[in-house]
Amino acid sequence: MADDIRIRVASQSDGKDWDDYVLAHPQGTFFHRYGWKRLIEATYGYPGHYLVAERSGSWCGVFPLGEVRHLLFGHSLISVPFCVYGGVLADDEQVRMALEAHAVQLAERLGVDHLEVRNDHPVRDDWPRKDQLYVTFRRELSADHEANMNAIPRKQRAMVRKGIKAGLVGEVDDDIEHLYRAYSESVRNLGTPVFPKAHFRAIRAEFGDDVDVVTVRHKGEVVASVMNYYFRDQVLPFYGGGISAARELAANDFMYWEVMRRAAERGCRLFDFGRSKVDTGSYSFKKHWGFEPQPLSYEYHLVRATQIPDLNPNNPKYRVFINAWKRLPIGVSRMIGPWLAKGLA
Repeated sequence: MADDIRIRVASQSDGKDWDDYVLAHPQGTFFHRYGWKRLIEATYGYPGHYLVAERSGSWCGVFPLGEVRHLLFGHSLISVPFCVYGGVLADDEQVRMALEAHAVQLAERLGVDHLEVRNDHPVRDDWPRKDQLYVTFRRELSADHEANMNAIPRKQRAMVRKGIKAGLVGEVDDDIEHLYRAYSESVRNLGTPVFPKAHFRAIRAEFGDDVDVVTVRHKGEVVASVMNYYFRDQVLPFYGGGISAARELAANDFMYWEVMRRAAERGCRLFDFGRSKVDTGSYSFKKHWGFEPQPLSYEYHLVRATQIPDLNPNNPKYRVFINAWKRLPIGVSRMIGPWLAKGLA
């Protein structure tokens, strides 16, 4: 019965029990981990409201929530900020509903614009939903490198081989400096603000060996780099980009092959290419690798807002800003981008 379920806010001492529950739950993801609460609070000052459900003294569900407040982008409660998956993990539907009801009460008490739940599948038909905007791409990995290479469609496979023939070299990078330079240039070229350098440092520090950076060099010079998350037997290349020379060298194609190859050697059996907006460049790039898009269902409970947010580059009202941002000097974009990006959680 619902009366048997007790909901409370997790404390710092609950971190290990939280992660044990996430790891054991079949729908648990890297983004459900308790470390995100510590990271977001320390880096951005955004409070984490991590809810625990207990029944007869035993954990039966968790719901990670972060409260984001930004002058331009409003006030929201998100599961999970700066992450692509989130939502409730629960032993059963009764627990899920109890956690969601508690989150709604919290959202209304905080007076946020909306509560946003980043599910990878539809959960509630009674909440507004974005399920035609974002997709994810996942595919199984083999322990056999040749099998993984042959699973890439012929034209894309040719791009990987082009990078190999160009003499590109991949390496695991101990720092985030090369990543930041390549990634910040890449997102500037897309018209998107970059996160602060502290964001990437904090991820490395918080998650340790479950995060690495693969950097690609051409004749000793860095041309591309990507930060990767590891969870169970999965690899998720998350923040990646290249300098202007990367396209001609097929460096991004080579880079993701390097991640795939190294992950297979590490024992990973699922390659999660991550979230993309439908009909964007990254969406097309991932489809060319032979990955089939799987819709994500972002669901909302509106509190002060009257409609779900539309903070995406396909929104016509952001077109002028995006085009102007693409023309900014890279140094200027690195200086002012982090303040904007902290609101694009």
